[in-house]
Amino acid sequence: MEAIFIDLGNTMRILKKDSEHQSYARRKLAELVGSQEIPEILCQRIDERYKMYRKWAFETWIEAPESELWTRWLLPDYPAEKLSLIATELTYQFRQSMGKRILQRDAKEVVSELDKRGYLLGIISNVISTQEIPDWLEADGLGQYFKSVVLSSVFGRRKPDPEVYWEAARRIGVSPQKCVYVGDNPSRDVVGTRNAGFGMIILLMDPDEVEKDPPTGENKPDVIIYEFKQLLDIFPAI
Repeated sequence: MEAIFIDLGNTMRILKKDSEHQSYARRKLAELVGSQEIPEILCQRIDERYKMYRKWAFETWIEAPESELWTRWLLPDYPAEKLSLIATELTYQFRQSMGKRILQRDAKEVVSELDKRGYLLGIISNVISTQEIPDWLEADGLGQYFKSVVLSSVFGRRKPDPEVYWEAARRIGVSPQKCVYVGDNPSRDVVGTRNAGFGMIILLMDPDEVEKDPPTGENKPDVIIYEFKQLLDIFPAI
């Protein structure tokens, strides 16, 4: 294997609830759209509409542009012209209203070591924000390690569409057969990776979840790990 692509949500980053952080984001979101509603009520309605959008996105493998996300799905009862101008910031605050996203323990050290061992690194992730991930990579000093970053919000297609994986491999300059994908979702990550012809699929999962409902059949990965740092046990220096 020459290239390792890593998922973000529940793989390299995890979501932590933080009531103060979430409350601030809800207030900021309400302020941006000029709502007179209690922020929690506004965001509750947005959450319900987001579930509808997610269902559509899962079925179509399409990720809507941020402007369309807000004008068509989340706040169609607000002026579209205004929402389109602030869509990127709205998406950011909406995601913050869910909680804080923090790196897995040892993630930065693992990424740095894999880079030193000679692997090309990339990110493939379904995400509705176009700006959050580039900003985070720069702020955390991780951007230097990832040569190929394919986000559904930018590319327009979502996993498990094999086009997403092929695009990531093309950008990094490695054939799919020599690429690895590290994800967390058996039904989405394994099937998509297999259909794209990637050489290996690894899932980072909770051991209790695996014991209770182990992935089988077409959802079974090549390897299951329980800690991010176990990647170093799998990939020696090239």
